[in-house]
Parts: sequence; C-alpha cells; structure tokens
Amino acid sequence: MRGLINGRKHSIGYARTVVRCHPNVWDGDDMPLLGLRMMVMMSSYSSSSESVPEKVKEKGENGIVPSSYWGISRPKITREDGSPWPWNCFMPWETYRADLSIDLKKHHVPTTFLDKVAYRTVKLLRIPTDLFFQRRYGCRAMMLETVAAVPGMVGGMLLHLKSLRKFQHSGGWIKALLEEAENERMHLMTMVELVKPKWYERMLVLTVQGVFFNAFFVLYLLSPKLAHRVVGYLEEEAIHSYTEYLKDIDSGSIENVPAPAIAIDYWRLPKDATLKDVITVIRADEAHHRDVNHFASDIQFQGKELRDAPAPLGYH
Repeated sequence: MRGLINGRKHSIGYARTVVRCHPNVWDGDDMPLLGLRMMVMMSSYSSSSESVPEKVKEKGENGIVPSSYWGISRPKITREDGSPWPWNCFMPWETYRADLSIDLKKHHVPTTFLDKVAYRTVKLLRIPTDLFFQRRYGCRAMMLETVAAVPGMVGGMLLHLKSLRKFQHSGGWIKALLEEAENERMHLMTMVELVKPKWYERMLVLTVQGVFFNAFFVLYLLSPKLAHRVVGYLEEEAIHSYTEYLKDIDSGSIENVPAPAIAIDYWRLPKDATLKDVITVIRADEAHHRDVNHFASDIQFQGKELRDAPAPLGYH
C-alpha cells in the first residue's frame, strides 16, 4: 500500500500474494474486500502499459494524462472554423459579442443618505489610485479588475448561503452575480496578457484584495443595498478610466497592439482585432455591470428582496 501511495509500480501478483497470505480479510463485512479489490485493480493498472485503458493513455495537448477512472474526460471541442478549442477556462458557449450600443453616460444621481455615502466613498478611493497609477492605464486596469471581480463573488456566495438557510430560490441572482464575477475575472486574464505586472504591483494586488474582500463582505452583511450602490459607482469610475485609456490609444500615447488570443475568442472579435477593440468591449461590460448593481440596489431601496425581481441573466 505504501508503494501504491508513493506511485511505485507493483505487479498484480503482489496483490494476489497479499490475499493468499491474509485470507482473514475475506471474512466479516465487505469493506476490507472492497478496499482490497480496489488495490488489486490499481496495482494491475500500474504493472504494465498493456493493461491501461486507452483513455488513460491518451495525452492532452498540454501533455497531461487525463484520468478516466472517474469517467471524466473532455469532449472534442472546436471553434466554428473546425480548429481545436484551446481554452480550459471557458467554453465556446460561454463566449459572446459585447453590446456596444449601451449608454455609457448613465449616472445614478445620489439622493438618499446611503447613496451619498456610497458615492463619496468611491470618489475618495479614486484619489490614491490616481496618484499611484497616474496615466498608466494598463496597470490601473489590471488593479481595477482584481477588485471588480470581488463583489459579484461575495454577493453570490452570501445569497447562496441565504438560499440554503431559508429554503428559498434566489430568483436567479446567485447565478447573475457569479456571472459578473467571472466576467470581471476574464477582464483580468486579458489584461495580464497585455500588461506584465511588476513585483510591487503584485504585492499591492495582494494587499488591496485582502482588505477589499473583507471590507465588502462585512458591508454586504450589514447593508446589501449600500454594497450594490458602491459597486454601481465603482463601475461608473471604471467606464471613465477605460474611456481615458481609449483616448491615449487614439492619441498614440499607448501603442495599439494586436488583441490577445484569449480576448478574440472570449468576445468573438475578428482575428485582426487590436487593443482598442478589447478596451471597447471591456468598457461595455462595465456599463452592463453598472446597470445591474444600481438595479439591485434600487430593488432593495424599495423594501423588496432581490428574488422579487427577475435577475438579469446573460446581460452583457
């Protein structure tokens, strides 16, 4: 057994010898029998390549041998042109074309006390960001996305736990918020391809994420409507930042490099897409997240729960 755990090869004859030397394992209940049979099967697979099923021997594109013992294997997935699908982090049916017709100038005018708290909090948070990054919008976007991917995950997680506690449906809001978190994460995966973060920027990400996650977690527990309003205003600031990013691309201050392959597949961009195309679709995504979070906050300001209104699933 020690050899099996450590990955050493043993023949099936060794396992059978164990059976002959210890016949009492066949007495009593079936659990020792089941465990022994499992050992025999595992050792027989490790004894020779001829006894390994074809699915186990097949290697993936990255050289990893997928295990077929649990019956889990990736089906053959291709692009529309028939070429192999290269990504494991998302599938073709999760891709989409961004809606670029969305109104980027929408703004929720703060009226209530909590609205003003949310608005001023976001404006204060922008000050150190402007001082640190200035017009390095690539690095700013990378940092922004590490923060922007947190609220959807926290909100979805807490709604999930609430649904379990109260035996209630969420109205689709769990999935909607987790979709938002995943979308923001894909923004980050794209920006990392474009901007290689320095060591001190990675340390800053660790610090900011740790502080923001815990702060937002507590805020969502205390006041979900305030939490969603804060995110709505954060997304408004994100739209502004990406607009400035596009201005620098248009002016030539930032080189309009070819779009990363992951962005072309995720947003179904043309093969000759550029950085400007990527930033344009990301900005459109942020506008949709702005609408979703202000909408969620409005529902709760009316004294209702999120599940009382249909969730904007697939709202891109």
